[in-house]
Parts: sequence; C-alpha cells; structure tokens
Amino acid sequence: MNIVQSTSTTTPLSKPVVVLLAVACGLSVATIYYVHPMLYTIAADLHMNPALAGSVITVTQICYALGLLFLVPLGDLFPRRQLIIGQMLLSVLCLLFITTTSGATAFWIGIGCVGGLAVVAQTIIAAAASMCTPQQRGQTIGSITSGIVIGILLARVLAGLLTDLSGWRSVYGCSAIVLLLITALLYRYMPATAAPSNRPSYARLVLSTMQLFCELRVLRIRAILAMLIFAAFGTLWTALVFPLSVAPFYFSHSTIGTFGIAGLAGAIAASRAGTWADRGWAQRTSGIALVLLVLSWIFMWNMYHSLWFLIIGIIVLDLAVQAVHVTSQSMILSTKPEAESRLTGAYMVFYSIGSAVGSLTATWVYAHYGWNGVCWLGLSFSSAALLFWKLTQTSSMPIAVMPPLQHQCNRTD
Repeated sequence: MNIVQSTSTTTPLSKPVVVLLAVACGLSVATIYYVHPMLYTIAADLHMNPALAGSVITVTQICYALGLLFLVPLGDLFPRRQLIIGQMLLSVLCLLFITTTSGATAFWIGIGCVGGLAVVAQTIIAAAASMCTPQQRGQTIGSITSGIVIGILLARVLAGLLTDLSGWRSVYGCSAIVLLLITALLYRYMPATAAPSNRPSYARLVLSTMQLFCELRVLRIRAILAMLIFAAFGTLWTALVFPLSVAPFYFSHSTIGTFGIAGLAGAIAASRAGTWADRGWAQRTSGIALVLLVLSWIFMWNMYHSLWFLIIGIIVLDLAVQAVHVTSQSMILSTKPEAESRLTGAYMVFYSIGSAVGSLTATWVYAHYGWNGVCWLGLSFSSAALLFWKLTQTSSMPIAVMPPLQHQCNRTD
C-alpha cells in the first residue's frame, strides 16, 4: 500500500523552467563545495589545525546526509514549492552567518547548517520528476543534475577567483546574494505543487524511507554505486588542491579553481545519459561510464609529466560520474512515482557517505603517500564500482523489475 498518493500533474515542463531549476540546484549544492580550494586559507585565518582541514568537508557531507534523511522526505508530506523556497531562504541566512564568523566553532556550525540545507537540490529534482511526463523524466533529470555537477565544478573556480580578489568571506557573501535572487525567481516562475492527498506522520514517513531499501533492489544497487563513484569524485577534488599548491606548480587559488572548467566538458557531455536511460540503455551507459572512470585515474597518474594528462583525466572522470549518477536517478525515480522525495533522499545518502569517505581518506593518503597514493585510492574506489556493477548484472531480467525483498529485510544481498 502506498503511504503517499501523488497528486502531481504531468504537464511537460518548459525549457526555461527546467533551466531555472537546474541553476537553483547548482547554486544550492555549490555552497558546500566553495570551501575546497580555500581549505588552507580558512584554516589559517580561523587558527584550525591544518591536518584537520579536510574534516571540514567531511562535516558538511555528514550534515548533508542528515538533511537527506530528515529534510528531503518532507517533500512527500508538504507542497514542494514552499519547502524549496523556505529552505533556500534559510540557506541565505546561514551563508550570511558564515561571512561574520571569527572563530572555528562558529564556522563549523555555519558550514554544517549550509550542508544540511543544500539538500534542497534533491527536493527540486523530485519536484521536477513529478511535474514532467514519464517520457520527459530522464531528459529532465539529466538536465537538472547537470546543473548540480556544473555548480559543484564552477564553485571551485569562483571560490578561487574571489578568494584571491577579496578574501574567502566574500565567497559566501556573494553566494548569499545570488541565492536570494534565484529564490525570488523560483517564487515567481516555479509551477505550484499540491500537497499529497494522504499525509502520514513524519515519523512514519522517515521510517518508510528506510523500508524502501528492503523493497527495491535497484535502489540498493544504485545507492552502493553512488557511494563508490562519489568516493572517487571526492578523492580527486579534495586532494587536487594540495599538489597544485606546492612545487613544481605553486598555483594560486584562482588557477587551481579553473581546473573545474575541465570537468564542465565532461558534465555537459554526460547530460544525455538521462535520454539514453529513457531509451532503455541504462545498463549499457553505466558499464561504459564505469570503465571510463577507471581509465581516468591512469591519465591523472601522469600529472607530473604533463598537466594535459590531468585535464583529460578530469574530463573523463566527471563525464563518467555524471553519466552513472543521472542514469541511476532516472532508474530509481521511475519505480515509485508516489515516493520521489524519499527515493531521492535514500539514494543520495550514499552519495554523501561516499563523498565524505573520499574527502577524508584523500587528505590522509596525500599526507602520507602523496599524489601517487591518491591515484591508487581513486583507482580502488572506481574499480570496486565497476566490479560491483558487473556482479549485480542479470542475464535476462532488467534490474528495475527485479522482485523486492518483501518481508525479508533481514536478508543481505
């Protein structure tokens, strides 16, 4: 029996609205990635232990995971448009708070709140999925998810530039202003969303999020894939700032941030993955993308021979991660349209766990084993994802229609 009945319409979303939603997602998620090229600067300014700088990223990912579990399911309980606008306004306030902090404790509180509220991007994706036709769903999710990845990558570029020009606090101040502007545009142009006709208690709704793992094999498999691919993603983008800041490169914050532009090419190229999923090519797309993810680390291993190897590796890695991510979301959200918010939250928890693990381990590995160790770490995560995907393939039955583990939640796969 469905806990929540969907009341959404399926009128095709216009391209301007899809672009607006993609921009809103990108700006929301970017708030937890501005810190990457500024780690050393913030640590020095707030008198943090440099060895603990990487844990700032881990804290934001942990809070992001908590937001996925406890905030995103609210989209299946209340009208999503109001939730989205409310959470974005709270994000603006938290960003302004960060600009005024003078100590490490206040900064950690502020960045943790920003991380938790950044999950509004997932509520936007669930809202978009419910507002479009089934034939449009994969393409729409691909476009909006591309906005998220582009936001993540451009966050590093803009943060580096602004830090060199006017200090790290200006990054969060400018972000607050732009996010407030986008919130106003959403208030004006985002289609209204109705509240679910059947509204269970909040506790039951959160519990049902956990139960989705027992019911849906595709969710379990795709969540683990998300954890592994984003562990590889987090490994690269957390550790990259360290070797580029020292000999033989000595790059500035803004120069390091521009490497995110290379990732844009891959993210944009992978935006078609949702369309491929709509055509029934989800598994083929995933397999090819995971092979490319493994190969990307071989290119980046040779960074000290030529930065072109690094650039090619970044493009390939971001293309691969984005392709698997978009394909996974398209597959998952098509299983239970009445539970889109909870499905998104359940899946993205593993994204957050992977990002946190990748960020934390990459900092430690670089400190002890340098760039070669980081490449081994990223290659290990990527190879594990490819192997896991291969082992979960079936010869005759599509993964989306595999039988659920009803009444077998204590059984392991």
